[in-house]
Amino acid sequence: MTQVKIIGGGLAGSEAAWQLAQRGIVVQLWEMRPQKMTPAHQTGLLAELVCSNSLRGNSLQNAVGLLKEEMRQLDSLVMKVAAETEVPAGGALAVDRNHFSQRITEYLNTHPLVNICNEELTEIPKDGPCIIATGPLTSEGLAENLKDFFGQEYFYFYDAAAPIVTAESLNHEVVFAASRYGKGDNDGYLNCPFDQESYQNFWQQLVDAEVAESHLPEEKAVFFEGCMPIEVLAKRGGDTLRYGPLKPVGLTDPATGKRPFAVVQLRQEDRHQTLYNLVGFQTHLKWGEQQRVFQMIPGLEKAEFVRFGVMHRNTYLNAPVILKQTLQVKKEPNIMMAGQITGVEGYVESAASGLVAGLNMQRLVSGKPLLVFPVETALGALITYICNADSRYFQPMNINFGLFPSLEGGRLAKKERQLAYSQRALKSLDNFKNNVF
Repeated sequence: MTQVKIIGGGLAGSEAAWQLAQRGIVVQLWEMRPQKMTPAHQTGLLAELVCSNSLRGNSLQNAVGLLKEEMRQLDSLVMKVAAETEVPAGGALAVDRNHFSQRITEYLNTHPLVNICNEELTEIPKDGPCIIATGPLTSEGLAENLKDFFGQEYFYFYDAAAPIVTAESLNHEVVFAASRYGKGDNDGYLNCPFDQESYQNFWQQLVDAEVAESHLPEEKAVFFEGCMPIEVLAKRGGDTLRYGPLKPVGLTDPATGKRPFAVVQLRQEDRHQTLYNLVGFQTHLKWGEQQRVFQMIPGLEKAEFVRFGVMHRNTYLNAPVILKQTLQVKKEPNIMMAGQITGVEGYVESAASGLVAGLNMQRLVSGKPLLVFPVETALGALITYICNADSRYFQPMNINFGLFPSLEGGRLAKKERQLAYSQRALKSLDNFKNNVF
């Protein structure tokens, strides 16, 4: 009988194990804890929630709420146990984190087709199909093996992600599209022009803004020069940003016919042109401070942030280079990846990628065509992003409606638009299940 190895007993690995075992596939689930602990984990339980007990919004007017509903419709273990261990949290889904992990562990430990091995693996298994779901705290030994296997240039130990805003929330009467010196076809960039007074006000607020605490115990405030937090760079002097990430050279503001005093560039984040990245804005500021200060940038006064900037230790792959949309490794299709190591962010997103990997691994070992979920669904939009983003600028991402194809028809109010995305997604998922499963 075919046996699948899964490395990593977090949310993704646990979900993948459940999906396989429920479909008759024997699973060997490797989790190094409690024999070897990470700096962030406290127990040896599967699917331990490290940072928070919240799985975020539960409404269909929220992209992560939609993702949860899609997972429920596909027999997700994480969603099943979340319902069993839920605690009051307003519009969010939160759980008793200890009970949650205990129940996940019980379900898998008592499943007749799941064998849990509490040992560290330091090499990719070479004897059969496997799913690697080791998360952002992959052990040093396995991380080195993965780096050698994929190539050092495609394997990152450091997450320095800039904020991302929606295109429709920008003030397009202020923001202008242009490439430096008129070269290229604008190269997917928009430009936010500062005059001297607005720049100086922004700079002062930036250097005075409140910084967040480190989220991992071992993190130290040491930064690579190329990943310098924008607020740290600003503290070097009032003009430092103007000669760095906010340099205005080669750009002319069509509203004035002159070169701006400083410019924040926004880089296209997705192929639908619905999301834009604030270039050079890696930051350690608290999220509330990011919104307050960055909305001082001309054209971003009402910007909707789908992701705030983060800087922390993280292990993830350059998924667009490495993975197929089935979550198979391009150079070795018997290996699949799942969880935060693929570049998804968040508890629910990690579990969702494990669900997709589990479904596809079962189909792979059974000789069936693999699944590619429709991009109109939350599952499809998330996997499409990590596998098709621009590999030069790839950064981890939460699910958000900016990843979905635009809706047809007239402009809708925000809540109506979000609900329309979800209604379209659930209809698409239902059709997909009827035609493929």
